[in-house]
Amino acid sequence: MIIKTLAALLSGLSVLSFGVASAQETYPTRPIKLLVSVPPGGAPDLGARIIAEKLSERLKQPVVVENRPGSNGNIAGDAVAKASPDGHTLLFAQDSIITINPSLYKSMPFDPLKDLVPVSSVAENQFVLSINSDLPAKTFAEFLEVAKSAKPPLAYASGGNGSQHHIAMEMLKQRAGLNLTHVPYRGGSPATTATVAGETAAMFAGTSSAPQIKSGKLRGFAVTGSRRSDVFPDLPMISEFFPGYEITIWLGVFAPAQTPDVVLTRLREEIRAVLTIADIKEKLAAAGGLEPFITSPDEFKAVIRQDHEKYHRLVGEVGIKLD
Repeated sequence: MIIKTLAALLSGLSVLSFGVASAQETYPTRPIKLLVSVPPGGAPDLGARIIAEKLSERLKQPVVVENRPGSNGNIAGDAVAKASPDGHTLLFAQDSIITINPSLYKSMPFDPLKDLVPVSSVAENQFVLSINSDLPAKTFAEFLEVAKSAKPPLAYASGGNGSQHHIAMEMLKQRAGLNLTHVPYRGGSPATTATVAGETAAMFAGTSSAPQIKSGKLRGFAVTGSRRSDVFPDLPMISEFFPGYEITIWLGVFAPAQTPDVVLTRLREEIRAVLTIADIKEKLAAAGGLEPFITSPDEFKAVIRQDHEKYHRLVGEVGIKLD
């Protein structure tokens, strides 16, 4: 009797193991939609397309990037949160959707921390402060003086209300005692275009603005990370002037909550494999100074938790609230 029971148990485990392996082998069964919350041309969009191309090859199904800009990423996030949890609709998210929006909005159509599950970190970056090249400032210190004396106040562009571009400049305003007028755009790429055109005087942007800075269309002054940028090694960190100032950016893939672990595991394995392909680092760097950001699931969850706490504090300090 014991032998029969043990045999039945082993048989059941074998069937379960076969089912898991089979699910891994059969997923995906149709094209995958990868939603991006910014318009085409920004670093998140370019990064998503680089990853999607290689994922398509590895998963043997098209991975189609769809741009769903608006509401600081909430439109794209909500669409994925409410999608079928089968791994065929994913979010390529900048960290602000997950770690900042819950502290910005009085109410949201979804809970980023409960209705989405982290699949994999993908890339990281930092911001660079840049200005329209017609402004009479050649250094970061000179920009602060020009901004303090400007009447009317200089206008600055951001990728949207509550975006990290917005928070980064509001933090600088607070630390440096500046009076600047905020002009939100629907993404970092339109904000860069506006600053190049002179519609706005200054902005924080990811290092995707490198071509405009290196061509002289924009003038870069300082970076927001905890170390100097590989793209702009000569630019100082803002923390060298204002200790404790730091804004870094990460991008990751998220799925609807309740997505089966076997699907999440397959996606994690394939994304990790893509990030180790020889030319991916160069492609991400060319897309906007992005660097591969490879973590374990537990490490990624820890980053999300720490950043959520950090931005909750920062949002309170700068006093930003959105309806």
